[in-house]
Parts: sequence; structure tokens; C-alpha cells
Amino acid sequence: MRISVGSVVLAAIAGWSVSQGALPVCAQVKPGDTITISNAAEVKEFVSPGVYYKVTHGMALKIVPTSQLDWPPPYTEATEKYSSQVILSRDHRELVGYVAGLPFPFVDANDPEAATKIIWNVTFHPTLSDDYDLRFYECRIENTSLNGAPDPYAYTAFGHYAGYSLIGRTEVEPIPVDPDFKISGRVWLSAIYPQIAPAVLRGTGIIRYRYAAEDRGDDTWSYNHNNRRVRRLNESLNTTATGYGAWNPDHYAGFNAKPETYDYKFLGERQVLESVHAEHVPAVTCQSDGGASTCPEAWELRNAYVVEADPRPGVDALQSKNIIYVDTESWLIPYVDTYDRRGELFQNYLFWSTFRDRPVPDARVAIYPFKRQFTIAAASTDLQSGAASVCYLPGQETPEHETWYINMGSVDKSFFTTMAMRNAADAGGY
Repeated sequence: MRISVGSVVLAAIAGWSVSQGALPVCAQVKPGDTITISNAAEVKEFVSPGVYYKVTHGMALKIVPTSQLDWPPPYTEATEKYSSQVILSRDHRELVGYVAGLPFPFVDANDPEAATKIIWNVTFHPTLSDDYDLRFYECRIENTSLNGAPDPYAYTAFGHYAGYSLIGRTEVEPIPVDPDFKISGRVWLSAIYPQIAPAVLRGTGIIRYRYAAEDRGDDTWSYNHNNRRVRRLNESLNTTATGYGAWNPDHYAGFNAKPETYDYKFLGERQVLESVHAEHVPAVTCQSDGGASTCPEAWELRNAYVVEADPRPGVDALQSKNIIYVDTESWLIPYVDTYDRRGELFQNYLFWSTFRDRPVPDARVAIYPFKRQFTIAAASTDLQSGAASVCYLPGQETPEHETWYINMGSVDKSFFTTMAMRNAADAGGY
């Protein structure tokens, strides 16, 4: 990634809009329908193969009318101000001239670099532009037995899943770029710590840094509270490691691998079903698929770009390719299907979100002057073994349901240090 934060070229995007484009409506499904195993075939052409697997294994969909998703006004203003100066580098891989907002608000399907531009738009999407702190979330694994005995890892809970962006900032000072970016070259920082459950992993955590330099990989550290040891992890673990229930660090938010390490193909624009106006917060456990998803939940037909991401030579990935679905309005990823090295369907990563001015109805602090997108649940499914892990954001049993603090300055760079991670675990700061 090559990002210039020098002179600003003002964009004049008269009448620019983020409203959703129109595709011919040829759907068999309609608002009011409920999709179950018995009529799953009705949605086969409107979901990915991985999501279709979920439906045929019991995940129920409640079809609702399509509704608009607006961007936060500060993000819209930043896009209008800076997007005209953004280009791809000569090798079509790096981003040049990016400051804030959406890098490429106009994507032409006939552009040979459309897929790469879509991925950069996903990287700097409207939802989490400055910082976020997701507090008290939990995950459950569908298969809860191991050789006939209870699996101690069937339930996991975490104190924080947080992030801080050094560029693209639109709501919290420093805007639009943290001065530290020019010194460290870091684009964003993320952290998950401390782990609360299971007891054998209590206090553990992980921190990750992403850098702008194309040839510099992510820095990742973990902390094990049992032996009080901080360990630097090999970057390949972000791509090859799978947690319980097949979670992969590069898919925690859909697809957050370093963009320059993949080649991209634009597979087209199509109507798909997504859950972006979820009705239940906290999410409810699906009873008809054994707890492998949240259902029944609201799904609607929306326009999506479909992009194939193939690891470049030298990238040690479990997946031979990722098929990524990107909402054309919110630039969020509703789901991703991955294929193994034999070319067979491997994993599905599925996300449910809602669009509100607060993450939960009874919020007292996390209340915003406009609606924004909140992820309320995520499922990772190994489509070859059937094992699934469902994460609830907020958790169903955790002490706080307000949970999502987005662009509120709730975390700063000091939160993303190995010392802070270690201190939180040692002090029981959950």
C-alpha cells in the first residue's frame, strides 16, 4: 500500500449519492416468506454455496423488504473531499493518495481493476473508520463433545475486541490521519483480550498491527496468562491458523488479509440475500440447526459485488481461493466462501448486522446522532466436517449488552501494546 498524506485535492462530486443501484428483479422469494429446509431451493440462486449449505442444514430465513443503508455523514463528506485523488499504483496493487472516506466511490464493472478497487473499498469501509471497542462477546461451538466427553472449548468469551485506525479517520481527533502514521507506517491496530472463558485460557490475548508498506507483513503478538509469556507469532498463522470452529484471523471481519498479498477477479454483480437489518439483539440461537447460526432472522435481497481472491505465490494459505460477497451500498461483507487446496468448498464465514442509532435499545452511552451498522452475530462453519462456531455481539450471558463503542475514542493507541494486554490479564481487567 502506498498512501500519500501530503497535498489534498478537493473533489467536486456534484449530486453524488450512495444509494443502491438497481438490478432486474427476478426473485422467487418475496417479503413475508419464511425459508426453511423444506423450501431451501427457493433461495439457492440468491446465496453463496456456503450459505445454502447452512439453509439446507436448518438455518431459517425471514424475508423482509429491502431497506437503504446510509453512511455516517462525516464519512460521506470525507469521500467527497478526498476520493478524486485516489489511484492505484502502476502495478495496480497499491493504493496511492488515500486520506479518508471511500477510496473508489464509482466502480465500473468494465474496469479491469474493478475487483482490486472493491477490495480497497472494503478495507476502508464506512462502518469502523476511527476506532471501536466491542466489549463482552462470546462464541459457542455447535459440536460440544470430544470423544464422548464435554469439550472445554465449546464456550468462549472475551473482554474486548478493539481496533484503532491511523488513517481514514472521520469522527474522532486526530482527523484525518494520526501523526504516528508517518513515523510508524502502521495503518491499523487490533486486539482481542483478555479471554474470559474457558478457564484454561483465561487471560490470554492477541494484538495485531497492519503496515502500509507493501513488503512488510503484519506484526502479531500473543499473551499466555498461564506462563505469563508474550510471544511473537509468525505472520502465516493469520492465514493458516484456525481457531475452534474454523475461525481464521484473516476472516474475523469477513476478509481482512493484507490486500497486496492476493490477486483479485471480478465475478460480477448480483442480487443476494443478506441480513443487514437484524431484529434480535442480542442474537438468538437457532434451534432448527443445532445452534450453528442465529435464526430465524430478517434477510433481504440486496445488490452485491462478487470477487474472487487468490493468494499470491509465496502466501502460505489453507484456502486456494476466497469468494467474497460485498454489499454495494454499505461495502460490508455479508459472507465469504473459501475453497481448499484441492478446489473443494471448505469454509463459510457469515455475518448478521443491524442498522440503528444505538447497538441495543436500552443503550445509555453508545448512542449516535445517526444510524450506523452494527454486527450482531457471526458464524464460521467448516463445510467439510460440519463444525460451526457462532459468535454473539453482544454476548447472551455477558454482563454488558451495550457492547459496541464505535468512533467514540473509547480506545487509543496505548490499548494496543503487549504491556496493556499483559496488565489486563494480570489485573483481571475484564
